[in-house]
Amino acid sequence: MNPSTAIIGAGISGLTTGKMLGDYGVPYTCFESSDRIGGNWAFGNPNGHSSAYRSLHIDTSKDRLSFRDFPMPDDFPDFPHHTQIKAYLESYAEAFGLKERIEFENGVQHAHRVSTGSTTKGGWEITDQAGAVRRFDHLVVANGHHWDPRYPDFPGEFAGQTLHSHHYVDPRTPYDFAGKRILVVGLGNSAADIAVELSSKSLQTQVTLSTRSGAWIVPKYVYGRPADTMYRTTPYLPLSWQRKIMQLAQPMNGSNGALYGLPEPNHKFFEAHPTQSVELPLRLGSGDVVPKPDVARLDGDTVHFVDGTSDDFDIIVWATGYNITFPFFDPAFLSAPGNHFPLYKRMFKPGIHDLTFIGFAQATPTLFPFVECQARLAAAHLVGAYALPDVAEMERVIKEDEAKYIGHVLKTPRHTQQVDYFIYEHDIRAREIPAGRKRAGVMAGRR
Repeated sequence: MNPSTAIIGAGISGLTTGKMLGDYGVPYTCFESSDRIGGNWAFGNPNGHSSAYRSLHIDTSKDRLSFRDFPMPDDFPDFPHHTQIKAYLESYAEAFGLKERIEFENGVQHAHRVSTGSTTKGGWEITDQAGAVRRFDHLVVANGHHWDPRYPDFPGEFAGQTLHSHHYVDPRTPYDFAGKRILVVGLGNSAADIAVELSSKSLQTQVTLSTRSGAWIVPKYVYGRPADTMYRTTPYLPLSWQRKIMQLAQPMNGSNGALYGLPEPNHKFFEAHPTQSVELPLRLGSGDVVPKPDVARLDGDTVHFVDGTSDDFDIIVWATGYNITFPFFDPAFLSAPGNHFPLYKRMFKPGIHDLTFIGFAQATPTLFPFVECQARLAAAHLVGAYALPDVAEMERVIKEDEAKYIGHVLKTPRHTQQVDYFIYEHDIRAREIPAGRKRAGVMAGRR
């Protein structure tokens, strides 16, 4: 009999996992604190977990984003708007009857592991939003990692208004930005989008963009095609060689942010997440966005920068990333200090065989197929077609994989979860699933 399973969250990861578990005949219940599916892509999500702003278009092309068994509609643009991503997820849920297993407005308040030791059957007591205690054999955590804003800690205090990019909606919400002096801190995709939007001359604003480490700003199109469709790593060459080739190509793309007045990147291309923006270089070059280095200190309305300059501002937008948070676990049981959360194949915690994490990675260049790959492995594990190695081997492989995927990147909370999708998917499909199938066969023979 397949184990009863609880899934926390009905965003991309929870929906995809539910679909796979249904395919494999695994009984499950999906707990969702909101009244709708979509998680981060449910604009205005009442549970506060959506970081989508009104103008947001996804940075991954539809060709790279589509689920393998449910392609995006042909009439979608290359880079869909968030409303189209939400509609796509609604169609996905409808096609596979996923909403029937979701308990809306009934999230998980607390998850307590009943079992101890790696040889017991396992089990979880789940306390839901309604206060009921429910028992499950297995727990899948799919609550996402882009909903708990991370704030910087600069000396001093700012007298004006502040908000995290997570709470930004549009130039009128939650504040009226028109005519204001605005500082955007950060240089990820959200920072670039927000700085571009708020620097429109029609708003009569003054926009400054501050970055600590600089960035490589890559185009969304190359030779008239979505750039990510022309990029694919291979497992048959060292990743360091492939990164070197891409680094040599960057001068032709004009992707060095220093060309537009930003600080020189303190890293090589692919040693940090590149920023995707067509418009930001133009806004910097046109003087609509003023580049500045890192903040040194805050002093009332004045912000001092590390280059010795200072300016006065009305609003600061902190585009400074997110914390990985599990509010339903006791911190002594599981937490992710500094966003460091080592997992076997980005899914399994050594020694806790009845717990699976889905979607806790920054997969480049695509997330949806990455989650689909993980969900397929999770389902095989739950029906006994795949078995994990022993704890010592899991810990060895975790270190090996971290060296492969993040050993070359900046040591910051933003980069702890990075993986290369193509290498990861090949590893799971060609190596991990066959090896896990053999381990499962050996275990079955011992019974």
